[in-house]
Amino acid sequence: MGGLWERVAELPVEIEGLALERRELALASGWTRVTTTVVLHGGGEVGEGEDVTYDPAGHDAFPHPDLVGSYRFWLYSRQLDGTAIGGGDRDHRRWAFESAALDLALRQSGRSLAAALGREAQPVRFVVSTRRGIEEWLSVYPDLRFKIDAERAWDGPAMTRLAATGAIGTVDLKAYYEGDFADFPREPGRYRLVAAAFPDALIEDAWLEDGCREALAGAEPTLSFDAPIHSLADLEALPLEPRWLNVKPSRFGRVQELLEVIDVCERRGVSMYGGGQFELGPGRRQIQTLASVLYPAAPNDVAPSVYNEGGPRPGLPQSPLPAQEHVGF
Repeated sequence: MGGLWERVAELPVEIEGLALERRELALASGWTRVTTTVVLHGGGEVGEGEDVTYDPAGHDAFPHPDLVGSYRFWLYSRQLDGTAIGGGDRDHRRWAFESAALDLALRQSGRSLAAALGREAQPVRFVVSTRRGIEEWLSVYPDLRFKIDAERAWDGPAMTRLAATGAIGTVDLKAYYEGDFADFPREPGRYRLVAAAFPDALIEDAWLEDGCREALAGAEPTLSFDAPIHSLADLEALPLEPRWLNVKPSRFGRVQELLEVIDVCERRGVSMYGGGQFELGPGRRQIQTLASVLYPAAPNDVAPSVYNEGGPRPGLPQSPLPAQEHVGF
């Protein structure tokens, strides 16, 4: 059948119109999360995709391109190359339009993503992404597992206390971010502390220069990458062969680029897990669907959005989520 991209590239899609839906969530920190959902409709069906650009201003004056027509999915994607969909983050904006069209194409064909890719959807294991409050969450949900961002204030004892919970699946060093996100020092001594404290956790987005790679000697099987990877070329450019990859589809922009990277990872034995971008709408369901179909047992950072909407409280969905076998994306 060929690769994963070839299995969806020829899906027909009929687009009769486009609408936009803006979502906002005000957070206690004072920041308001804004996303825009691209809604394509045709043939009595609706397909959705979410632009997760982080800057709220990037969602103002959102383009409304004329995409009406009959396409094969690959041709629709090529059509976007010459269409004005600019503004916001380029890849995030592109993903909104591509994922909406894939959703619509699958719905018009009456197929699930699993069926289209020739795979079987499985229950989805997930972790919760947070910076603090681990103990409070565990007091309500003792089996919960976490992806945590490393913090500048951490010292050896603080890391040891966190590791002692047995609940840390991934430690994100965020070395390729800038501004407030890039909080943890790119220092060999601090990296050695992380590797020693969390020997069984994945270490995501570690800096590999200035002695930091040497500081992580022996931890190579746990190294994972996220922020630097937008394409197969980015994967190839890494200075080492990764063992793990955090797959955030909106970073890739194009469905073809995403699926080709997943194909390469499967061939090379690179383990994958899904990552979120604080989606407020259909994008969250879509990253859960990808995880269910392609890497269900991994420590997927795809917890239901209700985890982002408040602190620990009873009644939240638990891991694993049911297999995502629904029609559409």
